Amino acid sequence: MTINSTGENTRSTEPSAFRFHPSLWLGAAMLFAFPVLGMAMSEEVNWGAEDFAAMALLLGLLCAAIEAALHFLDSPRWRIAGIGLAVLLFLTVWAHLAVGIFS
Repeated sequence: MTINSTGENTRSTEPSAFRFHPSLWLGAAMLFAFPVLGMAMSEEVNWGAEDFAAMALLLGLLCAAIEAALHFLDSPRWRIAGIGLAVLLFLTVWAHLAVGIFS
């Protein structure tokens, strides 16, 4: 907040520019690589194309939700809550898919 010489608030109401977080997307890509490494190292990990597509979709939606929370929410408390909600939703859907409820 900036105050000019007359004592008025000159805070801009324009939204902040979008800031891309490459480390977030790189972390998601690293998570996506774990099943590939598991399949290369063991026969117990057996993912098909639909598993990789579902995981790519879930990770993409999670990263997009985190980017949206960081861009659109102003308060740090709301940002933490938004990110926490996105992670909780991601883990819930992932757990349901892992045990076959949605299959």
